Amino acid sequence: MRWIWIDRFVEFTPGESASAVKNVTLAEEYLQDHFPNYPVVPPSLMIEGMAQTAGILVGEARDFTENVILAKIRVARFDDYAVPGDQLRYDARIEMIDSVCAQTLGTVSKNGDRIGQVDLIFSHVNQASKTLDLPDHNFVFTEQFIRLLGAFRDGLARQDDDTDGK
Repeated sequence: MRWIWIDRFVEFTPGESASAVKNVTLAEEYLQDHFPNYPVVPPSLMIEGMAQTAGILVGEARDFTENVILAKIRVARFDDYAVPGDQLRYDARIEMIDSVCAQTLGTVSKNGDRIGQVDLIFSHVNQASKTLDLPDHNFVFTEQFIRLLGAFRDGLARQDDDTDGK
């Protein structure tokens, strides 16, 4: 099972930046087990939410032709927690991208207030590790991830159709 830590994209500028949101609900099982009687989103899952947001941004910048994996967390700093009822927003920006890796800068906000910074380095494993015995297919960008980006683009297309029709 693969967990998706973002609900939808709210902004996406190919090759530059992406923003995604995650609505925190008490229905999520991990909240019951992390701190009993004190349900909070652990920072590790906020890092993963940023990694998914920024990773899709990096993958799309290279037309999803390579597997993009998280290679290093450069900065991960949080000033607050998120609890059920909160909305997290992940804002990622590409700082540098080349044929081997990419660096992203990111901020995490809760209900509109910045609560963290997550700067990441991604590796294009198909290019950086040709000697490893990895599958030839793209095992990172599954249909679930591609569908998230597609839903955002579909929403933009519907907005354009609504604007054109008026």
